[in-house]
Amino acid sequence: MLTRKQNELLRYIHDHLSQSGVSPSFEEMKDALELKSKSGVHRLISALEERGFIRRLPNRARALEVVKMPDAGKAAPAKPPVTLPIAANDIVELPLHGRIAAGTPIEALQGTESLAVPAALLGPGEHYALEVAGDSMVEEGILDGDYALIRKTDTARDGEIVVALINNEEATLKTFRREGQMIRLDPANRRYDPQRYRPEQVQIQGRLSGLLRRY
Repeated sequence: MLTRKQNELLRYIHDHLSQSGVSPSFEEMKDALELKSKSGVHRLISALEERGFIRRLPNRARALEVVKMPDAGKAAPAKPPVTLPIAANDIVELPLHGRIAAGTPIEALQGTESLAVPAALLGPGEHYALEVAGDSMVEEGILDGDYALIRKTDTARDGEIVVALINNEEATLKTFRREGQMIRLDPANRRYDPQRYRPEQVQIQGRLSGLLRRY
């Protein structure tokens, strides 16, 4: 038998995983159950784990898996455990290609460093990370020293933030626009002017998928 709060928490985790594939944070669980502190969440999690209803996934930050759900009623026949999707908050090691800097193509930035990134920040496809240099995208909330998480692609749509290689020698992070027969790369800082190039001068090397900031 589960207590009312244990049952509420189990069903909340179940629904959250079913809808998003990501286990809720302790803060979200605390608020959902109207608890006063996260220590209450820890006690409920431990109780559910001891009773075999949930399992903590090793080497994954706050990742939980629901192993089974309680039967709806005592008279109902025993049901097999319900297996739900594994939480999508694994840690992924992305290749870190250095800082975006003038005169440096992405290929030249490739090295042996990597960056640990929560998988929940990434969508489908192959990704890499770049350290942002400068303030040209500050009005998009992209600051010097941030890590841009880039999905590899060679195409872009208007309004997407992309990594563009200019004349096969300069990599830059800008908003992609088509302007007549030209390609316009817009900074997000009023102190800088847009850059215009012929299509053959611009090679798209990825689209911004997420941002990671260390404090």
